[in-house]
Amino acid sequence: MILASASPRRVQLLAQLGITPTAIIPADIDETPHPNEAPLAYVERIAHSKARAVATQHPAQNILSADTVVALGRRILPKAEDEATARSCLNLLSGRRHRVLTCVCVIDAAGKLRSKTVSTIVRFSRITPALMEDYMASNEWHGKAGGYAIQGKAAAFIPFISGSHSNVVGLPLFETAQLLKL
Repeated sequence: MILASASPRRVQLLAQLGITPTAIIPADIDETPHPNEAPLAYVERIAHSKARAVATQHPAQNILSADTVVALGRRILPKAEDEATARSCLNLLSGRRHRVLTCVCVIDAAGKLRSKTVSTIVRFSRITPALMEDYMASNEWHGKAGGYAIQGKAAAFIPFISGSHSNVVGLPLFETAQLLKL
C-alpha cells in the first residue's frame, strides 16, 4: 500500500494497526480552499484529489490518503507554518469548541475509490498568556492544523473531546481499518 501523505503522524498511526506502507508518496496538489468552501467539502475534495493524483502515477496499486482540517464554524484554520499563524489559531480556539474533520480515502488496485469522513468535537479551555508562551516555545505547533498537537503539550488545553482521538492526531484508526478491511 502506498501512503499518499507526508505526515509522520499518519505513519505512526498506521503502525498502531500493524501497517507499514510500501512507499510514502506525498501528492503534489494545490490545497488552497475554494472561495466559500465549507470545511467538509474541502477535506473530502483534498483527500480524494491526493489519492487520485498518486493513483494516476501508480496504477494497480492500493493507495491511502487523508486530509485533516480544524474547523471553527465554517472557517478552515490553516496549518501553522509560523508563530504568528499558530498564535492566531490558538487565540481563536481558546475557550471554544471546534471540529476536527478527517477524510480517509482508499483507492484499491482495481481503481475503486472508497472514503469515510470523521468529525471530532474538541473543546479548549482558556489559554492564559503564560500557557501560550510555553506552548509557542515548544514548537509543537509547527506544521499542525489549527496550530496544535493533541498528542503533545496542547493536551493541557483540552478538557473535552467527543469522538475519535486518533482523528484529531490525523488519522481515525477505526475507520481506516474498516476501509482497509483489517
